[in-house]
Amino acid sequence: MNRNAAIGVFDSGMGGLTVMRALCRALPRERFIYLGDTARLPYGTKSADTVKRYALQATEALRRRGVKMIVLACNTASVALPELQTAFAPLPVMGVIAPGADAAIAATPAGPIAVIATEGTVKGGAYVRAIEARGRVGVVQQACPLFVPMSEEGLIAGPIADAIAHRYLDPLLATVPRPKCLLLGCTHYPVLKDVIAKVAGDAIVLVDSAETAARAAIKLLAENDLNADRSENGPPQFLVTDAPDRFARVGEIFFGQAIDPGCVSLVDLQ
Repeated sequence: MNRNAAIGVFDSGMGGLTVMRALCRALPRERFIYLGDTARLPYGTKSADTVKRYALQATEALRRRGVKMIVLACNTASVALPELQTAFAPLPVMGVIAPGADAAIAATPAGPIAVIATEGTVKGGAYVRAIEARGRVGVVQQACPLFVPMSEEGLIAGPIADAIAHRYLDPLLATVPRPKCLLLGCTHYPVLKDVIAKVAGDAIVLVDSAETAARAAIKLLAENDLNADRSENGPPQFLVTDAPDRFARVGEIFFGQAIDPGCVSLVDLQ
């Protein structure tokens, strides 16, 4: 496999750009191709079978572009991870669930862990299984369906954002015993970290799945001897299934820097 090929990053929309941002910072010599399925978001309200089909289509689109590794930067799509790893072997495919579970346990050696995520991720129980498989019990979950559209509309601060955060977090944080850790189980949620932290308070540790995914990607690259050996990486390439202009404009919130509209292209996954 070509070690200087790009790394593919896939998400249902723009949330995976938080993972992409962390990857770009952690791996400055790598090239990246980001695919956002903006025509079919959100995935969180879709059935597991539908999400699997979408994820297979997106992964195939990235494989055809010659990527050397794929980061599934969508917690909801983690339901498809085993199938993707089997179908596209030996191409390394990683998700964000396992790194997030590891980080949450490391952050709080004892006490309950709270997870906020989309409806699909909560119903699928991926984080509960991952955390309990590591010998930890006492996981509580809360679906936050409005957080994705809020973040994609740029509604990340102010009284409306505060009120919605209280609606979701207050019942979760009232659990007895009170959770010691709050895992942001959706890659859209890091842009809401300030309002989430304000509502949650200083006594709870926030774990950002985007940052943990970047650390896991570094490890996976090394394990597969795929680290780039060039000195220049070139600009990232962005593929979307709808509204490229809006993606370039709003995506800046998640990516943390301006996105050149000339680097955003439409792609048909069907």
